[in-house]
Amino acid sequence: MRVLVATGLRREARLLAGPGVQVVAGGGDAARLETALDELAGQGARGLISLGIAGALAPGLHPGDWLVAEAILDGAETLLADPPWTARLAARLSARRAVFLGSGTMVAEAAEKAALHLRTGAAAVDMESHVAARVARRHGLPLAAARVISDAAERSLPPAARVGMRPDGRMDLFAVLRALAARPGQLPALVRTGWEAERAFRALLRGHRVLGFGLGAPDLGELPLDMP
Repeated sequence: MRVLVATGLRREARLLAGPGVQVVAGGGDAARLETALDELAGQGARGLISLGIAGALAPGLHPGDWLVAEAILDGAETLLADPPWTARLAARLSARRAVFLGSGTMVAEAAEKAALHLRTGAAAVDMESHVAARVARRHGLPLAAARVISDAAERSLPPAARVGMRPDGRMDLFAVLRALAARPGQLPALVRTGWEAERAFRALLRGHRVLGFGLGAPDLGELPLDMP
């Protein structure tokens, strides 16, 4: 049985593809991602993991740092990750354990990141983990989430970086260029953002190789016998 992987970008999906896994790129469209994961989970899976890049909310995190979720915040709900899977991921990735915040929109401003960290205690934010958590709970699947920091908490993403994702997870280069042409002064910040993202993608690839086949998912014998 395969492991289902929820991520955001097509580039992440390409890095994470391999035997024993099926990757779905959400592209920032939570409803479409949830529908796709629901359909695949209904066909059978060993577990569901949210894997990819994330924005830091807590200070002291840097691009390329790995975090593994002990819990995922979805609005007012706190959804817990599978403890054995979480432990394996944290050990193999030498990652800090933390709380993740799921968001339906990109969190781009440093002030907003600081406010969310203060209000929720979450260390990182992404747009897929809460969706994966809902689907895993609905289908009685083990859940995990592991993310690489792409932008630090004190960084505000430049406007051009905020428009670069298509709904299917591909990059929208023309939208980035249009935003850059409208505000050329953001070029240094955009270059820095791109460099930090590359550092995160390299860490993601290394982590995927470390995790290997099945991404550390529970054995079939560990799967729950009954759905909640």
